Amino acid sequence: MSFQAYLDNIKAKTGKTPEDFRKLAEKKGLLKPGFKAGPIVSWLKEDFGLGHGHAMAIYGVFTDIKAPGKNPEEEIEKHFTGAKSVWRKSLYNLMQTLKSLGHNIEIVATNTYLSILKDKKKFAVIYITTDRMDIGIKRKGVPTTVRFEPAGTWNAMVTHRVCIHDPKEIDKEVIEWLKEAYAVA
Repeated sequence: MSFQAYLDNIKAKTGKTPEDFRKLAEKKGLLKPGFKAGPIVSWLKEDFGLGHGHAMAIYGVFTDIKAPGKNPEEEIEKHFTGAKSVWRKSLYNLMQTLKSLGHNIEIVATNTYLSILKDKKKFAVIYITTDRMDIGIKRKGVPTTVRFEPAGTWNAMVTHRVCIHDPKEIDKEVIEWLKEAYAVA
């Protein structure tokens, strides 16, 4: 079973997304720095009837989101190793533009992508490869377009994805989509 299939089954069983579980875990004090799998897995099993594998999938989402005890700048820099370094300036410029919206924007690295947050709430993600930058944007209820395709299973935390092959493609339209996502986050 794929990781996404686990998350889909959890939502079907409980009606909750990984983000919903994250909020509940934070309220219970389970996501303090250095948190461990045991208490989280036990809570998910007891309160929601999840099996061990499904509970571990949610824990996996938590560890990817939080990455406690690591230097944030170093974690971000890991996404720009080798040939991926060509995207560093593009990300820097994009973040400067987004930070003009408010001082409550931050970028947080996970193991596989970068989360863009407003007041700790994710409204976009960025995935860097050697030949492109994929930007996922959370805009529930907004129709997809040819350029802003459905995120689908690429990242369940966002609704749309735009693939950037040239830094010039981070244009007014992309910025406007991000501004709209920020506004409702």
